[in-house]
Amino acid sequence: MDAMTTPDEQQVKDGDELARLDAAAQLAAGDPAAAFALLPWLGASISADAAAGRFDAWGLSTVIDENTGTAVVPASVFAALHDRAGITARFPVGNAGLLHVYGYLLSTTPTPYGLKRARWLDGHLAQAYGLTAEAFLPWALPTGETLLARVTDAADGLLSRAPVRRQQLADAEAIIAIGRAAASGDAALAYALVGGGKRRLITTFPVASPTAVLDEVDATTPRLRWNAVA
Repeated sequence: MDAMTTPDEQQVKDGDELARLDAAAQLAAGDPAAAFALLPWLGASISADAAAGRFDAWGLSTVIDENTGTAVVPASVFAALHDRAGITARFPVGNAGLLHVYGYLLSTTPTPYGLKRARWLDGHLAQAYGLTAEAFLPWALPTGETLLARVTDAADGLLSRAPVRRQQLADAEAIIAIGRAAASGDAALAYALVGGGKRRLITTFPVASPTAVLDEVDATTPRLRWNAVA
């Protein structure tokens, strides 16, 4: 929120942006170009991230959700996102940052945890990171930073200071970090793979029970998680 905007005015602005995002998500599958036109900040953010090389900090992910077995975004949206970012990819495997940050915004596929975009909109993940509830709103550019830049910075920091599990996989090491800056509420989970001497982010999301997540991790054979692709 800038100094000239009142809290009430900001709430109205955010409501308008949310309505545009909902409309764009409904358009995206049939007409990705129309969705981009409705959200000027989306294409501008992807272009800025591509120019800065920010997608290089992220690994590979499939858009086939492990909980539902269905694509979180259709092939048309997948292609439009990667074309805008200048990244060569073949559906359903693409850049995890592009898909999990920007692709999720255009997803209308329900999951057991709701819409994927909720993590950027409802404030729970941002507050778990110790940020303001509005810190991950995709249209908000408080310091001129894109959503991907803000998410990358938060997730990288958590992985560096709070890794709780390291698992050796065939060709990579998986790192899970969990932290909660707030006194209550959800914790933030960040997941990355290390291979070839480089750590690459896969995803970050809020978790209500870190203990339950880690119990499940410990009870099963080490494997790629949360739609990661090695």
